[in-house]
Amino acid sequence: MREFKTSSLSRRTVVLGMAAQAACLPFASFNAAMAAAPMLGLQRPAIYRFKLGEFEITNILDGFVVRPDPHKIFGQDQEKEAVEAFAREHHLPASQLENSYTVTLVNTGRELILFDTGNGEPRRSATQGLLRQRLSEAGYSPDQIDVVVITHGHPDHIGGLMESGKPSFPNARYVFGAAEFDYWSAGTDIPARRQKNRDLYMRVAAPLAEKASMIAQGESVVSGIEAVDAFGHSPGMLAFHIESEGQRLLLWADVTNHFVLSLMKPEWHVLFDHDKAKAVATRKRILDSVAADGIPAIGYHMPFPAVGFVERSGDSFRWVPASYQLNDL
Repeated sequence: MREFKTSSLSRRTVVLGMAAQAACLPFASFNAAMAAAPMLGLQRPAIYRFKLGEFEITNILDGFVVRPDPHKIFGQDQEKEAVEAFAREHHLPASQLENSYTVTLVNTGRELILFDTGNGEPRRSATQGLLRQRLSEAGYSPDQIDVVVITHGHPDHIGGLMESGKPSFPNARYVFGAAEFDYWSAGTDIPARRQKNRDLYMRVAAPLAEKASMIAQGESVVSGIEAVDAFGHSPGMLAFHIESEGQRLLLWADVTNHFVLSLMKPEWHVLFDHDKAKAVATRKRILDSVAADGIPAIGYHMPFPAVGFVERSGDSFRWVPASYQLNDL
C-alpha cells in the first residue's frame, strides 16, 4: 500500500514540474507551439469525370463570375421584388448571383470531343477563362482534342477557340450549327449590345470555317452524338443528345442559365436570350423532355459539376444535382 502512494506522489511531482516549466516559457514560444492551422482560402472542385456506356465524360469548370442584382438578368418581365423573394425562398442572396461556366469533354474511345471552349483569353481573369490550365489538370493536352463543337456563338462559349492569335486546339476539326454560323457571319439583325460579340465571333470562329462542318437538328457529330434544336437563347443554338450502350444524356448548353431563377421559372424572360418567346418555348420543351425521359443533363451554367436531373414540380420543374448515380459503382 505504501509503495502505491509513493509511486503516485512521484508521478504527480513530475507532472507538476512539467507544468511549472511550461509556465516559465516565454509567451511567444508557447503561443507559437499552440497556434491554429493557417487559413487556406476558398477551394472548389473543378473537374468531374464519369462514364456513360462506353463513353467517358469529363466536366471542367472554366470559372465563374459574381454579378449584382439578379433581376437585371432573370425575370426581366417580372417585378424586381418577386424575383428577389423567389431567390430568398430558395436560400439564395437577393442582391447578387454567381454564374458558372462548365465545358464538357466526351471521349468516345476513338475521338476526344470538346463542347465549347470557355471564356478564353478575351475574358480571362483570376476566376474565369481557366479551361487551358484545367485541361492539363484533367489529364489532357490541347493537341489531343480531335473535335471542337460550338453550341452557340456567345463569348463564354467561343472565347477559348484562339490563344495568342492561333487556334487553341491545333489538331481539331470543328463543328458549328449551320444556322448559328450563318447568323453571326451575315452580321444583320445584330443588337447593339451584341456587336462586340459579333466582332469576337468573326475574329475567333469565322476563320475556322475551312476546317469545320456545319450541322443542323438531327445530324450527328459522331456516332452517338446528335444535334437537337435549341433555338431561342441564340438564333441557332444546338443541344446534343449523347448515347452509348443504351445510356443517354442531354447536353443542353444554355437552354436554361440558372438552376433556380430560370429552370424553376422557365417562363421568365432572360436578358441574354435573343428571342425571348422562342427561348421560353425551348426551355419548356427541353425541360419537359428531360424530366419525362428521366435522363441526366449537363447544363453549361448549372452549379458545378453541372450534371443532374430535372423533375416535375407542380406546374414547373426543379434541378436535382447528380450524387453517385453516375459513378462507376
